[in-house]
Amino acid sequence: QVQLVESGGGLVQAGGSLRLSCAASARTFSSYAMGWFRQAPGKEREFVAAISWSGSTTYYADSVKGRFAISRDNAKNTVYLQMNSLKSEDTAVYYCAARPKRPTGGSLMLEGNYDYWGQGTQVTVSS
Repeated sequence: QVQLVESGGGLVQAGGSLRLSCAASARTFSSYAMGWFRQAPGKEREFVAAISWSGSTTYYADSVKGRFAISRDNAKNTVYLQMNSLKSEDTAVYYCAARPKRPTGGSLMLEGNYDYWGQGTQVTVSS
């Protein structure tokens, strides 16, 4: 069982920045691919960004490309989401997710391919 705890959310003005963190309890964190998803009020949860277990490959939703950056520190069992140039439409609850390495894991952009989820952290961008 892996526990994920997000932090770093809050209220920020449009154009500002925030950095989200997700701390994982996994003993072998470096063998997990990690992802960030978000859910805005009245909308379905959507993919934001993902990073491979080694950190060598990253994926982004088109809506955040060039503004958000995902990274990981395997020594600290933590994955980050640096969010710059925030817009009001980025307002949502942001969730961290983890998936253990496996031969046929499927796309990291699909939430159904993740095994573990955090409780989420609220990000509110005021215009």
